[in-house]
This record gives sequence, C-alpha cells and structure tokens, in this order.
Amino acid sequence: MDHEASRTMEVAALGRPFSLGMLYDLRQDSLVPGMTLWDRDDLEKDARERPNPATEFEIVASESIEDKSSALNVEASLKASFLGGLVEVEGSAKYLNDQKTSKHQARVTLKYKTTTKFQELSMNHLGRGNVKHPYVFDKGIATHVVTGILYGAQAFFVFDREVSKKESHQDVRGNLKVMINKIPGLAVGGEGSLKMEEKDKADVEKFSCKFHGDFSLERNPVTFQDAVEVYQSLPKLLGADGDKAVPLKVWLLPLVSLDSSAAKLVREISVRLVQEAQSVLEDFSELEMRCNDALRTKTALQFPQISKKIKDFKRMCSEFRMDFQRKLAKKLPSIRGGGEEEAVLAEILKRRQSSPFNSEHLNQWMDCKERELCTLKSFTNMMKNTKIVSLQGLSEEILSAEHVVCFVFTSLGGSEPYLSALSHHLRDPQNPNAYDIEKEQWYLSNEAANDMRHKAKLFRDFAEANKEKQEVKFLTLGQTNEKLKGSSIYLYEDGFSVSESFEPPSKPEAVTVSDVNHSSVTLEVSPPRFGADSVASYSVEYRVRGDEAWQREAAPKPGEVTVSGLRLDTEYEFRCRAETSAGVGPHSDLSGSVRTLPCCPPGKPRLQPNSSEISVSWEPPAELGPDVHVLSYVVEFTKADKKEERVWKQVTAGSGKSVISGLQSETEYVVRVRCDCGASGNSKESVSASVSTTKREFARLAEHLKHISKKMNSEAPSCFKLSLEEEDVDIDGCRMFNFGKESMRQNRTIMLLGATGAGKSTLINGMINYIVGVEWKDDFRFKLVDEGQSKSQAESQTSEVTVYRLNHQEGFRIPFSVTVVDTPGFGDTRGVGRDKEITEQIRRLFSSADGVSEIDAVCFVTQASLARLTATQRYVFDSVLSIFGKDVAENIEMLVTFADGKQPPVLEAINVSSVPCPKNDLGLPVHFKFNNSALFADSRCSHASTCDDESGDDDENFDEMFWNMGSRSMEKFFIALGKMTTKSLLMTKEVLRERKQLETAIEGLQPQVKAGLAKLQQIKSTKEKIKEHETVMVSNKDFEIEVDVIQPVQTMLTNKGVYITNCQKCSVTCHYPCGIAADSEKRGCASMDGAGMCTVCPGKCVWSVHFNQTYSWGYVKVKERKTLQELKEKYEKATREKLTVQQLIERQEEEIVQLQDLVFALMDQSASCITRLQEIALRPNPLTTPEYIDLLIEGERSEAREGYQARIQSLEAMKERAVIICKVTRRDTLTKSEEQLCKERQERQEKKGFMNKVLTFFGL
Repeated sequence: MDHEASRTMEVAALGRPFSLGMLYDLRQDSLVPGMTLWDRDDLEKDARERPNPATEFEIVASESIEDKSSALNVEASLKASFLGGLVEVEGSAKYLNDQKTSKHQARVTLKYKTTTKFQELSMNHLGRGNVKHPYVFDKGIATHVVTGILYGAQAFFVFDREVSKKESHQDVRGNLKVMINKIPGLAVGGEGSLKMEEKDKADVEKFSCKFHGDFSLERNPVTFQDAVEVYQSLPKLLGADGDKAVPLKVWLLPLVSLDSSAAKLVREISVRLVQEAQSVLEDFSELEMRCNDALRTKTALQFPQISKKIKDFKRMCSEFRMDFQRKLAKKLPSIRGGGEEEAVLAEILKRRQSSPFNSEHLNQWMDCKERELCTLKSFTNMMKNTKIVSLQGLSEEILSAEHVVCFVFTSLGGSEPYLSALSHHLRDPQNPNAYDIEKEQWYLSNEAANDMRHKAKLFRDFAEANKEKQEVKFLTLGQTNEKLKGSSIYLYEDGFSVSESFEPPSKPEAVTVSDVNHSSVTLEVSPPRFGADSVASYSVEYRVRGDEAWQREAAPKPGEVTVSGLRLDTEYEFRCRAETSAGVGPHSDLSGSVRTLPCCPPGKPRLQPNSSEISVSWEPPAELGPDVHVLSYVVEFTKADKKEERVWKQVTAGSGKSVISGLQSETEYVVRVRCDCGASGNSKESVSASVSTTKREFARLAEHLKHISKKMNSEAPSCFKLSLEEEDVDIDGCRMFNFGKESMRQNRTIMLLGATGAGKSTLINGMINYIVGVEWKDDFRFKLVDEGQSKSQAESQTSEVTVYRLNHQEGFRIPFSVTVVDTPGFGDTRGVGRDKEITEQIRRLFSSADGVSEIDAVCFVTQASLARLTATQRYVFDSVLSIFGKDVAENIEMLVTFADGKQPPVLEAINVSSVPCPKNDLGLPVHFKFNNSALFADSRCSHASTCDDESGDDDENFDEMFWNMGSRSMEKFFIALGKMTTKSLLMTKEVLRERKQLETAIEGLQPQVKAGLAKLQQIKSTKEKIKEHETVMVSNKDFEIEVDVIQPVQTMLTNKGVYITNCQKCSVTCHYPCGIAADSEKRGCASMDGAGMCTVCPGKCVWSVHFNQTYSWGYVKVKERKTLQELKEKYEKATREKLTVQQLIERQEEEIVQLQDLVFALMDQSASCITRLQEIALRPNPLTTPEYIDLLIEGERSEAREGYQARIQSLEAMKERAVIICKVTRRDTLTKSEEQLCKERQERQEKKGFMNKVLTFFGL
C-alpha cells in the first residue's frame, strides 16, 4: 500500500461539527454525517481523553489570505477547497471571509486561542477486525475517518481605523498594534472605564471592532473598550470544565489503511496552482476595495455617469469571480479523486489570464477610473462658487434664475469598449481580444484635456467675478454630448438654452495708462484674449490705493477710456473687465498705482508783447490737492512753426507772471504754462496762447516820454510832467494815479513813510527818472511830485495818501511794475490829530477793495545826518511801525537821504531806538543811500562852457559823482526789491481794525467810566451823611440832607457834517465822531463787532437800536436835598420790605461793590483788543503809553514850534485815554487793590443778590 496514501492528516476544524469516528471526504473537504464505521455506544466507550490546556494571543497585521490561513492553521489543500467554495466556515473561522471594504482602512487583528482537551479513538476501534460496519467502505463516499480531535476555542478581534489623507497608513497601523498589544494587560476601572492615559483614550476612540469567535456572547464588541471587556471574560465563557469548547483541529486516518477497497485520495493539488488561484481571488478582493473607495468619493456621488460604470465593472468582476470559484469547486474533487489531471486547473487559470478579466486589464481600467475621478475632482475644486447638479435637477435650476451658466462634462457617459468586452466575455468567453484601455479614456487626450482646462479656467474666473450676483447661477453637471468631446459651457437665459458653446471672456489682456491729468486718467483697454465674441461692453474699475471699495466707469468698446472725477494728487489703482449679457468677466491685472497730478493746469496765459519780450500772466490753478503747494511755474515757449518742428524752451517763474526775453521782433510765439509742485510733481500744460512780438517804435523810452510830456520850465535841465491818469476810487483821503497802460508784469508795491522834510518827494522823482532810463548827459528830467508846491504832479495835497502805479513799459530799467504809496509826513506842526488822520487814511487804503492788499517793502525815508532820535522823531518811527503787523518786519528797509560816501549816523540812532527791521552783516539796518542833490543839476556844465564861471570843475565832478551814486543805489534797491517776499496785508488790516475798535471803545467808555466813578462817590458821600445825621433823621422825618446826583444830559452838536452813533436803549454815545450818516448802515460803525453787536454801550445792543442824532450823551453832577424816607424808597420798592437806617447803609455798601464791578466790566471790554494788538502789531501805538506822551509834551515845550500849545492840549487829552488803556493792559483797579476787590466779591456772592433787583437804578 502506498505509504503516502495511508498517512494520517491534520485538518483545521474551521467551525465545522466534527466528532470522533465521523467520516470525511478529503476530495471535497466535506464531512459525511449519519454514516460511521462504529456504533455510537462503542465510540463513546472506548474513546480516550486527556486534558490539553494552553492559551496564546497573537497580533495579525496582514490581511492576505495566506496570513489569515496561517492564523487558522489552514493547509494548502484545505485552502484550495475554501477558495473554491467547497468549505463553509463557522465561528472564529469566519475571519477568513472578513475582507476590508476600503484601502483607506488600517486593520490589525488580535487572535486569542485556548485549548482544553484532546480526544482520540483506540485500537479497540482501529484494530483489525474491529470495524463494525465494513460495508461502508464499498460505498466510496469517504476517504478518511476522524480519529482525534483537539478541543478549545479561538477568537479574532478585528480592529479597524479610518486613515485620512493627511495621515500615514503605516503610522496609524503601528499605533493600532501598540494599543492592541496592551489589551491583555489593561484593567477596567469603576463604571467600566479603562485605566489608561488620556492621549491613548483619545486614540482608541477612533477604533472600531468586529468579533469572530467560538464563544457565545451576549453582544459583540464594537469599540476598543468593548473588546477589552470581552477579551477579559473569554476564559469564563468556556464553562467550568471546558464543556463549551469546540473542535479546533482534527486528525484524519485514510480509510485505505483499514480496508484497501475503500475510496482514496489519488493526488493533492499542487501548492503553485493553489497560490495562483489565491492570487486571482485576492486580486478581485483588491479590485472590490478600490471600487468601493471610488464609489464612496464625493466626485462619484456627484457624477452618476461614472459611478454607474464603476458599479457595472464591480458587478461583472463579482460575477466572474463567482464563476471562477464554481469552476474550482467542480474541478478540485475530480482532480483529487483522479478523475481529471491537474492540467485542467492550470488551463482554467490560463484562460482567465488571456481573458479581458486578467489582472493587468482590470487594474488598468480601475487606474483610469481613479484618474478620471481625480481629474473631475481637480476641476470641480477649481470651479468654486459653483453648484454641482444632476441632469434631473438641471431643469429646476435653469427656471429659478435669469441666467444660468453651466460647465458640462460631455464625455462621462460615453461608451467604453472594454466594459462591453467584459460583458460579452461573461456571455461568450471564447472570443479573447486585445484592448488599449487608455486610448478609450476621453480625459487622456491632450487636446481634450487642454481644452477642458482652458474652459474650466474661463468658467471659474467668470463665476468668481459674478459670485455676488443673485440673478446669475453657475452649475456643473455631467451630460453626454457626442458632438462636444470632453467639456463645454452651456448658457441658459430665462429657462431657455442660448448656447452650448458659450465662451466666457477672459481678463482683458492689458490696461495701460496713456494720459494722466489732475482729475482724470485715460487708459488704453485691450480686448480679452478669449471670449471676445460674447462681450457686450467694458467697464473700468478704480479705487484709491489702500481702499476696499471699487468704483466703475462704463466703456462701450475697447480702446481709450477716460476716468473722470478723481481726487487730485491721489494714488489710484485701475483694472478693467469685459461684460456680457450673462455677467461680467474677470478683472485684468492691476495697472500699478497711478497718481493724479497735484493740481489742475494754470489758466490760459495772457500775453503782452513788445519788440523783444513777451509779458506772460496767468491765473493760478483753480484746484490743488491736499497739502500741495505750487513752488514755481514753468513757462514754455516756442516759435509758431509747424507743430512737429517745435522746440520748446523754458523759463521759471515764482508767481503768476513772467517775462520771456531775447525774442525776435515781429515773430509769432506760442506760450504755455505748467505748475511745479516739487515732490508732488508737475501739472499738465495750460491751454496754449500765441502772440507776435511788435516792431520797435523808439530807441530810448526816456526820449519817447520827453516828446509826449508837458514841459514845466525853461531852465536847464528841462523838467517834464509825466502824463498820469487818475483812477476814480472811493477811498476818503486817498488818490490813485496810473502811469502807462496796465501791464501783465509782476507788480512790486513800496510804501514811503517818514517825517516831513525827509526827502520823500525828491526820492520818488529820482526813482521815476532811474526807471525810465534818464541818464546824466540828458538835458531833461521828469517829475511825479512837485516839491516846490508840496503837491503831487496831479495836484495831490500833502494831506492825502497818493498811490502811483508805474506800469511796466518797454525800456524800463526794472523788469516789473512798481506801485509807490506816498504818505504825508508824520509829526508835522498840525500835531497828533493829524497823525491819527494819516493812520485812518492808510487804514482805509488797506481795507478798501480798490486799495492796496499786499506790500513788498515798507520804506522809512530818513535823513542821514540824524545822530540821535528826538522824542518827536522816535514818535514818527513808532507811529509808522504801529500801523503794521509783525509779519511785515522782514520787509522794512531804510532809505537814507542826503547821504554821502560815509556811514550814515542815523543807522546807529535807529539801532539804539530798537526799531524792528532786518540787519545786514555789520548789524546795521538794511539800508540804501541816496543823494538827490544832482537830480536836477545841469549836466551841460561837465562838457560845455554854459555854467557860471564861478562853478569849478570840482562841482561838476561832484554832481556827476552824486548822480552815478544815486543810480547805483537805485539799481541795488530795485534788485533787492525784486527779491523781496511779497507780504499780504491781512495782519496789518487786522492791526488797523483792532486799533480803530479800541479807540472807538475807549472814546465811548471814557464818559461811562467817569459817570460810574461819580456815582460811586455819590453813594459813598450819601452813606457818610446818613451815618452823620442818623439820630436826627430818625427823629425828624422831614429832615433833609444835600446829596450829589449823576444825571445823563444831552449836548447839542454844533459842527456840521459830523455824525454820531447813539444807543437809544442805553442813552449812551457809542461813537463820535462817526463816518456813517445813514441809520440803515450803522452796522458798519467802528463800535460794532462782526456780528453787528455794539462793543461800547452797557447793554451790548444790536446795531439797529443805534441812531445818528443831533446830540451826544454826557453825565453831570447836580445837588439835591432828600429826606431819609426818599432815600429808602427805591430800596424798599425793590425788596418790598421796610428798612432800618442800618439796613439802608448795608444796601448802599452792596451797591458800591456792585458798581465797582460794573466799572471794571466796562474796562474789560477793551482788554481783548489790547491783547490781540500785543500779539500782532509790530509796535504798540505810542499814543497809548502815558510816559511816551509825557515825553512828547516835554519835547513840544522845549522846541516851542508854532502852535505847540494847541498840540500840548491835544496830547493831554490823549494821555487821559492812554491811562485807561494802560490800566486795562496791566489789569489794574481804579480805586483799590485786586486783593481787596476779590475779598469783597467773595462776600457779595454769599448774599442773596439784592443788587440784581435795583441794578436799573444806575442806568448802566
């Protein structure tokens, strides 16, 4: 007998119900129940049993069939039967069927195994002749008999954990193994909690558990904690004596060893073929997992076309697998029994390999589907703001919005020959074919992929640009369209399909800046590279750099687009986008920040030509950006040739005027201007203007003027009166004359001030002769002012301020026009009243719209020989300086007359007197020396014998020397004047206004203060007399005392043409003399503030209750006799209670304190004017300082000039006002110290305010 055929075999029970003596057919690996070789009693009587206790646990980390079989001790032959479906497993052996459903699972298995006993048959059963039913051998239904069984139990705890994309599969499985290894040693604490670290608890909460075992459990474990609890209870579940143990392994004895006629196992299946069959089934298991993973993806759920293909593929693989297992189940018994050769199984495996179901093709197709899903996912992820819908949901969506733009994958449902081949092979496996699976995949076409990528980007950008629009919806779906491979974009409007090939516009190619202005930017917009056919219009969007919000400017077509209404000197960002009927396209790249120009262009130049120059003037820019300043102007000019041949030249100007010199006569020029704003940049050029230079009419201006001027004398040199045109200006005490036509040249304004006799008139005449180009050798001179008559050439009297506007003309020695303000002399014999008139005339000139509003130089004209300044001379300086604001200090210059070549002594005298003016490097006042003695000298004496014989050559040389010195001084002066910074007279106007208001207030307050003081004295006197005669007055009610009473009186005005401003409500004169006659214009009176309220009268009444009347209000003291009762009446009437004598005295003391406060309040009205004047005036008014007036009075007495007594009387009146101003300035009291006053005020506040009831008694 073949030794191999009679060998005993060990077979895993796999949960099958084995028992001793049971027959087993190894050909089919199946039990033969119901038929045995022995009776039941015999089997139980002679069977042997011995204990075999053992326990082990093991970690199974692999999910292969091989490792699972090894864990269950399944040999190759049994494994082949299991793979072919011949064996049905139970209990713990079901672990063999537990396959992972996803490749994203990490799985580790804990195996628990315990054995209890071993049972076996004895020779009483197996000895020769001991078989009780030998006829069983003849039936051939079995090949083996069970002769031994090992009892025990097994359990498999299968732990799974989902692995995310961010996690490592290997790390997760490693962590699983670590935690499962701890299970045998873990303890369960109170309330069933595991005793482990919190971190480990958090990890195990992610584990799931499945149980396969030979134990009967109340419930299967599903969590890690459940598994620990079940694991620890397993030993108890076998029963006290292990009576619940099950067969784990059986020993099989071939029947041929008992009877040679019995059926036997002819051959075993080779391990190689078993491994191949196992590999086939494992491949299908792997494919099933991949299908499951693919079907669970969001993308497969969103696109049913691709999920249907995967499901069909999975179904066909499952069908082929079952067919393969059926063939194994059919062939394995036949081969083992010798009915067929093993080559039959090899052929089955070979046919599978050559069929469409071979592993390579199946995996390749699955690879393609996974790549297709990844492709779809990447595109859908790219297309944000898009809803993915099914074909069924599309109808509802397109009806719910005005516009629907839909990205359609058109090839998802396309036919695939490979799937058709799989299906055909299942029906007819005899037709094998070769397949190029990748060629069938639409997304692997480079053309289709590139086209889809391009469309997806356009769609994505279009959806992003319109995500805020409720009327536009963006959808994605899969819909088969054989005409359009890969993808397309559908457009629906109002529920109807408009296009199946809609191409959204891409961002415009470029946005370039072609022009920048102060309030606009012109852009060049290029059309988009893609989708231009769908564009209806364009829009340019802009914002201030750093802002969030964009503003929009519409444009019908590409090309130049101008964005207007921008802020000046501001950085903007620009972008543009195309617009379609369905929405707007994506915006272009930002153009880069563009800063608008700092200001608008200057006004169109006004041109005034002569033969070689063009005077240019222009208006400053009407609009300036914030914190932008025009530093200079650039004047550009060129000959008016052809535009393309023009070469522009430039000159720079600091203000709104300039002169272009060195031009050709009788030539046309074009001029334009732009602003230079420093770091902020330049403006655009202004509108160009053109003009032609003139033909030169004369060689010298002086010669020309000589012929058109009137001769004044017959002596040599001849004097001519220049032709002046007087302007009609409504400025009292001022006259204004123009010399020449108005010029556009820059104008410089100088004001000449000084004492009478300082030489102002001669100096002005010297200036005009220098300006028009009179030379020493000329036998003629010009005059503006006739010194001999002390009148200007236009009959201007010395009592008037005269303004000469010397308009620039061709031939001037200076490049600008000059305005000369000639003022009458201060400090003449008419006294301080005349000086006040001059100050008022200057104030009117500066305040009038027709007057002077800015100044370049304030020129003190003084004689060189003054070694020191007398009080009167100092007064002249201070009077002039007190007119101006502090900002004019830098523009003060000294014009020293009657000077020779030496340093004028007057400069040191000015320094000693601390006159505020600029100093030169030597510390002396900036000055210019003049000696006009040669101005009208006869120049013929130097080159002819027409002079007196007594006149020597020295005199001739001196005259020419002084002339040349004067010319050089004039040149230096006008050069310096051209460099001076022009100053506005706003502060000077404020000084004059505040000074006028102060004088008006002091004039009006003076009588009120006097009246108040008189009333104080009256009340004090009355109080003393009441105290003196108290006893008599109480006992004799008719006893009278004499008291002083202050009464307002009217004084009739006697001077005709003099006006006054009286307050009808307060019975007070507020301003006298007043220059306003009409009551309807009293708002303009000097006593009114800007709001039209009076600053003088006690009630601060409105201007409309002030009138021009024929009398002024004053206050006089009269004596009256009154009884005690008459004195008490006014107080008792106010309080409605009877008063004692002592109470009457107390009321009068209160009245004194109240009246003192009213007097101080009157004084405080002027304090604000004084404070403001201290802040802005260059010098205080000398007539507001009592000590200064005392010096003037002393000077008048010592000089004793004609009329000095009248001037002293006027100064005394001035001093009275100056005392009040001085006290207000120092905040002094009139009658007591500040400390006493504060104390009395405090005491008064503690009383009930009785004086408020009797305040009207005082009339204040």
